[in-house]
Amino acid sequence: YTIWNFIPKNLFEQFRRIANFYFLIIFLVQLMIDTPTSPVTSGLPLFFVITVTAIKQGYEDWLRHKADNEVNGAPVFVVRSGSLVQTRSKNIRVGDIVRVAKDETFPADLILLSSDRAEGTCHITTASLDGETNLKTHYAVPETAVSQSVSRLEALQAVVECQQPEADLYRPLGPENLLLRGARLKNTKEIFGVAVYTGMESKMALNYKCKSQKRSAVEKSMNTFLIIYLGILLFEAILSTILKYAWQAENEWDEPFYNQKTEQERNSSKILKFISDFLAFLVLYNFIIPISLYVTVEMQKFLGSFFIGLDLDLYHEESDQRAQVNTSDLNEELGQVEYVFTDKTGTLTENEMQFRECSINGIKYQEINGKLVPEGMTDDTPDSSSREEELFLKAVSLCHTVQISYDQADGPGDPFSHANGFTTQMEYYASSPDEKALVEATKRCKVPFHGIAASKFDHKVLSWWVAYTVLCISGEKILFTKGAESAILPYTTRGEIEKTRLHVDEFALKGLRTLVVAYRLFSAEEYKEVEQRLHEARTALQQREERLAEVFSFIEKDLELLGATGVEDKLQDKVQETIEALRLAGIKVWVLTGDKHETAVSVSLSCGHFHRTMNILELVQQKSDHECAEQLRRLSRRIKEDHVIQHGLVVDGASLSLALREHEKLFMEVCKNCSAVLCCRMAPLQKAKVVRLLKTSPEKPITLAIGDGANDVSMIQEAHVGIGIMGKEGRQAVRNSDYAIARFKFLAKLLLVHGHFYYIRIATLVQYFFYKNVCFITPQFLYQFFCLFSQQTLYDSVYLTLYNICFTSLPILVYSLFEQLVHPHVLQSKPALYRDISKNSLLSFKTFLYWTILGFCHAFIFFFGSYILMGEDTTLMGNGQMFGNWTFGTLVFTVMVITVTLKLALETHFWTWINHFVTWGSIAFYFIFSLFYGGIIWPFLHTQDMYFVFVQLLSSGSAWFAIIIIVITCLFPDVIKKVFYRHMQPTSTQKSQFIEASTGISCMDSLCCYSEGRSGCSRLAGLLERLMGRCDPRAARSWTDSDPFYSNDRSVLTLSPVEATHC
Repeated sequence: YTIWNFIPKNLFEQFRRIANFYFLIIFLVQLMIDTPTSPVTSGLPLFFVITVTAIKQGYEDWLRHKADNEVNGAPVFVVRSGSLVQTRSKNIRVGDIVRVAKDETFPADLILLSSDRAEGTCHITTASLDGETNLKTHYAVPETAVSQSVSRLEALQAVVECQQPEADLYRPLGPENLLLRGARLKNTKEIFGVAVYTGMESKMALNYKCKSQKRSAVEKSMNTFLIIYLGILLFEAILSTILKYAWQAENEWDEPFYNQKTEQERNSSKILKFISDFLAFLVLYNFIIPISLYVTVEMQKFLGSFFIGLDLDLYHEESDQRAQVNTSDLNEELGQVEYVFTDKTGTLTENEMQFRECSINGIKYQEINGKLVPEGMTDDTPDSSSREEELFLKAVSLCHTVQISYDQADGPGDPFSHANGFTTQMEYYASSPDEKALVEATKRCKVPFHGIAASKFDHKVLSWWVAYTVLCISGEKILFTKGAESAILPYTTRGEIEKTRLHVDEFALKGLRTLVVAYRLFSAEEYKEVEQRLHEARTALQQREERLAEVFSFIEKDLELLGATGVEDKLQDKVQETIEALRLAGIKVWVLTGDKHETAVSVSLSCGHFHRTMNILELVQQKSDHECAEQLRRLSRRIKEDHVIQHGLVVDGASLSLALREHEKLFMEVCKNCSAVLCCRMAPLQKAKVVRLLKTSPEKPITLAIGDGANDVSMIQEAHVGIGIMGKEGRQAVRNSDYAIARFKFLAKLLLVHGHFYYIRIATLVQYFFYKNVCFITPQFLYQFFCLFSQQTLYDSVYLTLYNICFTSLPILVYSLFEQLVHPHVLQSKPALYRDISKNSLLSFKTFLYWTILGFCHAFIFFFGSYILMGEDTTLMGNGQMFGNWTFGTLVFTVMVITVTLKLALETHFWTWINHFVTWGSIAFYFIFSLFYGGIIWPFLHTQDMYFVFVQLLSSGSAWFAIIIIVITCLFPDVIKKVFYRHMQPTSTQKSQFIEASTGISCMDSLCCYSEGRSGCSRLAGLLERLMGRCDPRAARSWTDSDPFYSNDRSVLTLSPVEATHC
């Protein structure tokens, strides 16, 4: 859209929300018919809500527009009329030859024509496309690789044949020729490429996926309550209309002597009059549905999200990264999580690989002091490398996608020119940490990799990438290949196959990541045939995949096995404690990984996902639907027979596909009865399918997915809450997540503390809003019984408008930002407290009913308490002056404002100076405003019914007495109930509050925290707490940096180790 149609489009989107549309209808009704309240009472709050939302959305869209302009208006150079011409990236057309310099982003999908490098290659990173930060090598089209000058490119006459634009990232001429928009040029001075897809036809644009709108459980509950209140509103309006006509059936009330009807009124349609009266009552009672609820919720979510980013416990010093919030709409959902789906590599582990062991020709080796030493021997053994060992090291050193970065790598030249000083000038960049670890290991073993000067191509087998490198040694060609054992071993015919297979399984049981290495010799004729067939298959426009598969099947036969490698991926800090804390909180953890079965199980055991005492069930290597169903039934029977023991389930990708095809219910039954589930050999889309399976199950549990790589994006987007880890696999997961954290251990505080706080805050906010609006409108309904249902309003229109906007809005907003039922330290020490708020318990129908009935009860007390005072005798002044209906309404309104504000004060557990300021300040503001509003004649007001009313009311001692008595009558039963339940039937949270009080943790302490020693602030806090009787001076205290759960917990007061046990 444009700046001109933003307003109509934005209004259309806003009025699609039921509440906004409802208030618009009410406003229009007030404009069209004679209603008891001014249109301003509905129009002003609606205008405020619409304006605030439009400004927020307009600002966000402006930021997006600014970001789009930066991309679309970026300067680029194109070859035109024999020279380089600068233009904007949005002006690039298909067929333009574009120059891209080092560290620039490709502005369109380009076919690489030439590079400044002698071999016609360039290096790029695709972090913005697939999240991988490694360097990838791309090759120029051989026919144009020599065209490195502008004049030669201008004279170039060529035709590019390609398909229509499509989302497939690896067409038209294969990945080595195609430079995709969004990728960045690295370690190459400049390249020239011809644009084949531009704008929205580029592959990046075609791969855009609209993020589905996520809605929290609280928002869904809110909408349900809204419908119930809409039903109450319609009931009250219909009942009032019927009673009005029942009353008017008697002539003395239908047309009293003081209010004679006109001829037009007598002859008007009774049906139209009934509809008009119904709409008038609808307008009179419409404030029972709070429009300001949406504004307050939006503000609470937006402002509350800053607490996550500012929490020092979620800050990672080594990487200098703090937690970030991408979607504030889901804050409270963090307190409702029932299932956590986590990736393994980079999420539970560091994604920092170390070469540990290898198997060569059936013998296990370990690296000791830069030498490969057979198992059981020391490094002082004479160095006598076998031919197989040398060939193995050459294979590992050459068969990879590692790139080298030199200090002065800007100019063209031979990659081997740096060989003499590689130790100081050379740095490896790899497509995966595994490959980097292996190449660095061969370098330590005196077989260093210096650069690429040979043919190379990639191949995908069974969804696993297998890298091939062809090496020419004394005239013959050797093909080295490396990959997962499931991709390599089926094609090997010679070598120590069975021994190597056993070694691979041993490595996997130790938690090592394994790869198998093999090779094949080619004669000159065979190699020439392979090269020709491969070129023809790659440049084919039809059936390219099928033709490539044929060539690869020809290549990948008769392989000779060399050996296998074992690389260790270290566990992240405090992973075991975090998983245990989540389990105690009632959250089930599923690990979804692409690793092989044995490796995944070993890591699950080491990180505490599986316990040693747990009964591990397996659903792996299932070949058919029938076999899978039988195994599932066996597992189900076994779980029922051993129901006392905890069970863990291991399932692989192939078996999962079979289970989800026809046995979904049986599979879900087995999974739900297991304490922990591990899915290995998973493809990215399978991860998302598993999340969707749990999400859509009958129980509708709240799911959370956490991962660090591009392969986790689909899972993160599918879950109710998606969390990205700022790891080493790019930023794709972080960009697509709702929240981002630097380490897995931070998940515990994010859920157990922040999630707990956000949920109790917003749950109380929603319930309280409905409560105070029931208190507000019910007296208006009751008043109609005393005014012949004449639609006379009880409150002044200014009070109607400002009740939700000014008089009662700030206390609940501050409460929803700062409330803490339990200290953060206690929540972390006792994860089981998370169970108290699970299943949306604070917004259950029972709780909702309690708040609604409480609202009606308080409203009856407000109204009839005031009526008892003024019903029979309105001469409450010493001089006998009478009070009128506006004084009665103001008395009810005054009692109501004080009571609903004090009711929130009773609900508040964590008091700060801000709470005190807004609570008592709101009541004071109401009194001051009313004195000014009613004490001055305002020239711009058409009528001023409230002139001197409030002053008169406050000058009556009886009125003051009534206010105090009514407020106490309303709140005293509530205090009794709270005391009774806290002592007779306390919840786990309330018990923790008692412990918290007895150990001396207080809100004042948490506001005065220092790393070491006791500050003046803390001493003052302790003194005040003792004076208030909320702290035991005998409780021993210590101020330390150590925490039972977090080593860098600097935001809360921590207890000594002895006291920590009591928590």
